[in-house]
Amino acid sequence: MCRNITTLRGLEPAATSEEIEAGARQYVRKISGVQSTSAATEGAFERAVAEITAVTTRLLGELPPRRQPPRTEPPLRRIRRQE
Repeated sequence: MCRNITTLRGLEPAATSEEIEAGARQYVRKISGVQSTSAATEGAFERAVAEITAVTTRLLGELPPRRQPPRTEPPLRRIRRQE
């Protein structure tokens, strides 16, 4: 379903809060079908992003280290590298 969401566990340096939120935002967009929010959808959308960001941050902190880093680099790191 969400093939474009990049694995954040095992990154060096560790995933930033910005990268985790970007993944959460992409996930919420995908499952909700909301690509741009309106007054009717913004509150629910942003709450979902905040909750998923918090849960993902906790999950990444509780999982053991990976043996190998992820195969792909998160989009925000690719953008920074190109600058």
